[in-house]
Amino acid sequence: MRITIIGAGSVGMLIASFLAEQNINVTLIVRRKEQALEIQKFGLIRKNLDGSFYTAKIQVETDFSSIKEDSLVIVAVKYGQLKPLYKTLKTLNIESPLLFLQNGLAHFQEALRLPQKTIAFGACQFGAEKESDHIVVHRGQGVLKLAVEKGQKELFKKLASTLDGKIQLVMEEDAEQMLFEKALLNCFINPITAIVQMKNGQLIENQYTYQLLLNLYDELMEAFPEKREDFQFEDVKNLCIKTAANTSSMLSDRLQMRPTEAETIIGEVIQRAAKREKPLPTLTTLYHLLLAIESGEKM
Repeated sequence: MRITIIGAGSVGMLIASFLAEQNINVTLIVRRKEQALEIQKFGLIRKNLDGSFYTAKIQVETDFSSIKEDSLVIVAVKYGQLKPLYKTLKTLNIESPLLFLQNGLAHFQEALRLPQKTIAFGACQFGAEKESDHIVVHRGQGVLKLAVEKGQKELFKKLASTLDGKIQLVMEEDAEQMLFEKALLNCFINPITAIVQMKNGQLIENQYTYQLLLNLYDELMEAFPEKREDFQFEDVKNLCIKTAANTSSMLSDRLQMRPTEAETIIGEVIQRAAKREKPLPTLTTLYHLLLAIESGEKM
């Protein structure tokens, strides 16, 4: 199996290190030559949950022409970087399977307009943090949910067995629902952590943020009652526990003065609730606060 990962953020680096550890031929495509040189010099280093280290020697490229025709392409960039990337993805062999690992929902229909015969989507629920250009920290156990929206599933089942014991890969049937459920989970953790600048685990330790989580749960389940049976408040708490030491993606973006994914995650959920004529006052307030903070930081 040959795998190319586009994007060397925390998710791309972590998955690349686990694949390399399983002796898979993996190539990491990075945007900056400085990062490519650093990984080539020191290797891709992963800090494990138990404090141990693993160093992977992987191929690193900055040129999309390096993508082989028989490669599974994992797209691990943030949503804001996807639109200019679509043009490149359209030029790849239509037989090359694509796996998208973005938060939110905005990319779902966009990706399906690509010509590739096999397109899958993933929802990451494990903790990962990029410490430097060549060091990634595994912050919390969790699953990688994956759903094939069109094409063949056999390749991804093989990937699941390959990663067994490293990252638990769970196959889902409905990609859009999987992404929506992940967006709901993100709506609890991301906006609060980004605003109050807390680690994920602190949300359930602090009485005020814990109450915010409860308020969010009640209003989201009121808007989407069909999710209540399979989506318990315990799931929210467990995610906070499993990724306790993790810095959420929105907080990480804030700290590094990057645009957040508020629109594709929170904005999409608010729009879906609005179509049902269900207001989300707590989530909408957090959404507006986050956008106000973000716009203020750009001034």
